[in-house]
Amino acid sequence: MNIEPLLDALGLQEDAARALADELRTQIGELQGRLREAETHLEHLTITRKTVTALTDRLPTQATSPGLPEHPY
Repeated sequence: MNIEPLLDALGLQEDAARALADELRTQIGELQGRLREAETHLEHLTITRKTVTALTDRLPTQATSPGLPEHPY
């Protein structure tokens, strides 16, 4: 019995599986980079929200300082 064709077919399948694994590793690396960027952007937005909220709490209200002009929309 000649098993060479079977071994050749297995070799082709191994090569295809290896190529797919390599491609998926590349995609995972790219996605990890995009995830880091998104998380950093989210952190910056959170800091901005906290800063704006803290500043808003310090601003005088219309009721306590009627001398401030209204902002035209």
